[in-house]
Amino acid sequence: MNDVKSQGGRKVAVLGPIPRDEVVTHAGERFEKYGCVLYTAAALSSLLDASDTIVPVSHVRQRDQGPVKQILGSFPNIDTSGITSQADQGDVVELRYVDQNRRVERQVSFMDPILPADVDQVLDADVIVCVPITDYEVGQPTLRHIKEHSDATVVVDAHGPTTTLTQDGERRPRVWADLDVWLPYIDILKMNLEEAGSTWLGESARVAEDPLRLSDEELRDLARHCLDRGVGAVCVTLDERGCVAFYRDGSGGVAGEFLDRIKVERVVDTTGAGDSFAGGLAYGYLAHRDYIVACQYGNAMGAQRCSGTDLNVYLSREATERQIRAAYGPQS
Repeated sequence: MNDVKSQGGRKVAVLGPIPRDEVVTHAGERFEKYGCVLYTAAALSSLLDASDTIVPVSHVRQRDQGPVKQILGSFPNIDTSGITSQADQGDVVELRYVDQNRRVERQVSFMDPILPADVDQVLDADVIVCVPITDYEVGQPTLRHIKEHSDATVVVDAHGPTTTLTQDGERRPRVWADLDVWLPYIDILKMNLEEAGSTWLGESARVAEDPLRLSDEELRDLARHCLDRGVGAVCVTLDERGCVAFYRDGSGGVAGEFLDRIKVERVVDTTGAGDSFAGGLAYGYLAHRDYIVACQYGNAMGAQRCSGTDLNVYLSREATERQIRAAYGPQS
């Protein structure tokens, strides 16, 4: 890695739910745990310095507030003051994996959304990472408020705007039809292939017959659309293929670089891999101001997440950087 001088006092906010996940893995193992923002915050904690601060902003049930704060309290650079329970509402999600990457989801409880007033304490952050899992949790007005009152780099995971709930609680993909209203308030947009398919309707704004899997050229068209509307980079995770980052090159064209995945010897649990990728992505860009290096950190943290079920799977920054060098070689 390039040597980057430590900058004490950096601040990263993480917006989204901390759901109580009831998980059945592809191997038939059953367990319950808290997820989403916890993964992003823990990944960031392992990468940032002790003098830096991670501030999760989330609404939880009153019964979950104590356990969640106890878990995060073991990380010395995480400030839990943004985790509140006034409305006594929080996400509870049932996840049943049919293979390593595909799962059936049902949400049986939901948090109240994060509104502009909820983020005032983190407007001084260097990076604000939004990892909603459903469309109502971090809305466009909240992003607009951040952009109007903060200089933070805003990283948004498309999982929220491309997922909705049916009346019986089933979590289903939705078309991100108002994409263009969101884009001016996003600096780095992160998504997976399914979310990209729910996002890209083409210039004719028509729903495709099979929108789930875009070709590489369609991904580039989606990225160009986003970059034209102010986004700095679009990063798409590609399951076993790793990820691809699109951004403007020196001549103003659309550059796209594919990065192979970092292999995991044994995949134990992929829950939270995307949230962990978002944490690595945010740190990598904060520390290096390079979209490709940011995606390398994203791949590393996603791979680490898959290697176990607990939050102790994340390596130190030094060990993560050794992992990145082994996978991609030294940075020039």
